[in-house]
Amino acid sequence: MTEPVATEAVVPILRKDGRVLVIKRGPDVILPGYWCPPSGRIEPGETQEQAVVRELSEELGLVAKPVAKVWECATDDGDFTLHWWIAEVDDDELRPDAGEVAEDRWVTTDEFLELTPTFEGDRRFFVEVLPTLAPTQPPSKGPL
Repeated sequence: MTEPVATEAVVPILRKDGRVLVIKRGPDVILPGYWCPPSGRIEPGETQEQAVVRELSEELGLVAKPVAKVWECATDDGDFTLHWWIAEVDDDELRPDAGEVAEDRWVTTDEFLELTPTFEGDRRFFVEVLPTLAPTQPPSKGPL
């Protein structure tokens, strides 16, 4: 017998002023009430980059640009393979979809670790991966 293949999903990471955007999962998604970065399945025929753009648009009304894949892990139950991507947005005015997002916050690592419930893989990202990433750069103001 062959083992089932895990579903592929993306986790877009948005950073601002030393904080990361997280959401409390809404009533229309798997495991509502959990705090995590935005995420979603990769649709058939879609690249990881396209999924990052689509998920941020659907969940938060943002126009995003994928920058770099920074990590990969399985979900706690092994049903999904998560591809973690740093993404940028020009306008971070959130327009959350109420079915997918119950609440949103910009948090530090310490603040995220105090939220409950969260997924173990997300906690690993904040503790092990996030500190290794280059800090976000402020938007260029042009020549001085």
